[in-house]
Amino acid sequence: MKDTARVVVIGGGVVGVSTLYHLAKRGWSDVVLLERTELTAGSTWHAAGLLPLFNMSYSVGQLHQYSVELYKKLEAETGQAVGFHPTGNLRLATNRDRLDEYRNYQCTAETIGVECHLIGVDEIKSLWPLINPDGLLGALWHPTDGHIAPVDVTMALAKGARANGGTIYQQTQVDGIERDGNEWLVKTSKGTIRCEHVVCATGNYARQTARMVGLQIPVIPVEHQYIVTDVDPVLKAYRESGAKELPILRESDSQYYFREERMGWILGPYERGAPACFVDGVPSTFEKDLFPGALERLMPHVEGCINRVPSFQNAGIKDIVNGPISYSPDGNPMVGPAFGLPNFWLSEAHSFGVTAAGGAGWQLANWMVDGEPSVDMTGVDPRRFGVTSKHFAKIKNEEAYEHVFFNHFPMEERPAGRPAKTPPIYDRLDKAGAVWGHRFGWERPNWFAPAGVERKDIYSFRRSNWFEHVGNEVRTMREQVGLLELSSFAKYEVEGPGAREWLDRMVANAIPKGIGRMSLAHALNPSGSVRSEFTITRMTDGLYGERFYLVGPGAGHDYDLDFLQKTLPRNGSVFLKDVTTQYGVLVLAGPDARKVLEKLADADISNAAFPWLTMRDIPIGYCPSVRALRVNFVGSLGWELHHPIEYQVHLYEALMAAGAEFDIGLVGMRAMDSMRLEKSYRLWGTDLNAENSLLEAGLNRFVRLNKGEFAGREALVRQQADGVPNTYCTIEIDADDADSFGNEPVFMDGQVVGRGTAGGYAHFVKKSLMLGYVKTEHAEIGRECQVRLMGELRPARIVAESPYDPENAALRA
Repeated sequence: MKDTARVVVIGGGVVGVSTLYHLAKRGWSDVVLLERTELTAGSTWHAAGLLPLFNMSYSVGQLHQYSVELYKKLEAETGQAVGFHPTGNLRLATNRDRLDEYRNYQCTAETIGVECHLIGVDEIKSLWPLINPDGLLGALWHPTDGHIAPVDVTMALAKGARANGGTIYQQTQVDGIERDGNEWLVKTSKGTIRCEHVVCATGNYARQTARMVGLQIPVIPVEHQYIVTDVDPVLKAYRESGAKELPILRESDSQYYFREERMGWILGPYERGAPACFVDGVPSTFEKDLFPGALERLMPHVEGCINRVPSFQNAGIKDIVNGPISYSPDGNPMVGPAFGLPNFWLSEAHSFGVTAAGGAGWQLANWMVDGEPSVDMTGVDPRRFGVTSKHFAKIKNEEAYEHVFFNHFPMEERPAGRPAKTPPIYDRLDKAGAVWGHRFGWERPNWFAPAGVERKDIYSFRRSNWFEHVGNEVRTMREQVGLLELSSFAKYEVEGPGAREWLDRMVANAIPKGIGRMSLAHALNPSGSVRSEFTITRMTDGLYGERFYLVGPGAGHDYDLDFLQKTLPRNGSVFLKDVTTQYGVLVLAGPDARKVLEKLADADISNAAFPWLTMRDIPIGYCPSVRALRVNFVGSLGWELHHPIEYQVHLYEALMAAGAEFDIGLVGMRAMDSMRLEKSYRLWGTDLNAENSLLEAGLNRFVRLNKGEFAGREALVRQQADGVPNTYCTIEIDADDADSFGNEPVFMDGQVVGRGTAGGYAHFVKKSLMLGYVKTEHAEIGRECQVRLMGELRPARIVAESPYDPENAALRA
């Protein structure tokens, strides 16, 4: 066995072998894969459809689509059959909400380039003659989908990897992983390999492998069952008549998938009550074994399938297969860098295995070779979870499994494992009617239910029960004064003699020089796309030199902290401190915000003394020092009040009391989102992403190309010279009862020319708005277009940025 390699991939399932294959194809031939037993698909599972599951993230959709295209070409490249059956895939709908879900999926499909069609009952019967159509309203039809043999795909990828220089060692147990200087030592049953990079693709063993390097990840398997039947005489007669293999069938409202298997059937339910397994690790006695079948859990799905396909009841059960499937708390895989560890990569929690394996290997290889992925991977980044403990993961992973076939509404908030992280005023906001959401583990009020209104979200793809109340919150903040709790912001202090130089080389904007001045700054990828966004404020100097306060998105906390720590100079010239949980944040905004704050602040907060885009440390109420930043994400006069967390209850009560005469109101996240849309403010992770440059985002004013070197500068210079391919636009839609949520296609002359990244109803300007990217040659203000909403092409037009207060008069007041 080799004793050195550039990369060691641990895990010989389809995910690990795909990673090896793609690294070798990119020219990194000194790559090694270690498998504790023999190469397999990673489990006993078959594939029941390959095309993107659009109830997942945009990231996952692209990984799935790439996988389909790769597998179709793999057989010709390697000579190894992959067992692809291009049957097509039918997703059935029995109610309006499910049809709306499919209409929404269709939007994402069109932005990625996947063929799909909404069809009626007659077409369903034509495609699936053995079906009972009672109760069906329609279906989503993927004509190019099908099923594949995962083991065959694994072997084809292995053959391709070896042909390009990759090495595979089977029957090789990894016993430990250690850091030695700038390299990793992977200790195995056959010796130690010294390497630069390690990739973990260990499936059910993910938590055990991660523990070898002190990492805690929320990956715990859940039991998944499927039924294999004997021959169905009706199906046999149908096929022997010369008919083709039937399409894969999914009846989401009965929570199962269904397809042919050797003149019989495979029924795969996602049942309620499926337990997590291997919570404390995979026992040494468990190899590729299975669990006993639990037919009682499957019976509701069996009965639902008999209702839909009556001949199914005539096929006797041959086997109930019950085995572990690796899961994460949101059901999406974890693909990318591990938190806090240099050159240590994860590709775990692939609950749909072969479906995303090709795409995951593709992007992981791009990330390692090029320093960044070529598609936005935010939705699958391993650092996206704010809570990673075993007990949390068990509860959330069971919930994620159970929800596979639930209707996935855009604003869905799943209840398990909550509340986890709460601000001190949680109980007070709860008593005030908060309807809670959560992000990165933090509880945040989405909206406030007035007295007499049920505190409950009624989820829909259309305007729903919170619409009126969110509008009232918007008007309160725009016309009077509102208070918003945002302690989940990520917050860091940077200090030292090298602080300015480090920050300057990290971001595209200039670093503020004057005490109390601030700038919005972006750390870029080598391609010029947006990696991170921070508000950087110059504070008074500390003991060790210049001091800065950085504020970033709460959902990006681990993502950004990992980046900051890994790029920190090693010469001791810069000190970084994460103060996220030391400071709470209350946002006070609206025309009367100054009048409220004047009653409590022991400082001059006039416009002359405290202008827009500045920060001051001021006493407020009993709190001796509040970092008051005159900036916000709603576009009104106001302050972000960053306070020592122990003073939050007092500050909240004092502000509410001081604001009573001005009819102060509480405001939730959905109102904030409505207000930021009508200001055309970009949100990190959606509008600002790894696929579009800062110039495409229209944020040229935050770029200083002449200041010296910074990450992504060369790419921006090239793009500026060659022309910016896409332009960030604000689009007004003639909507009815449904608004954009993001991922909707923009059409001109029958062609897709752009994609929405965010959308909704802007309550104050009373417009349905969408933000997104349009090909530059089509991006003129005033240009008419169409946007697909709920299956309809709605008239729309590109409008000037910031429909509300384009001159920022309110912010400067």
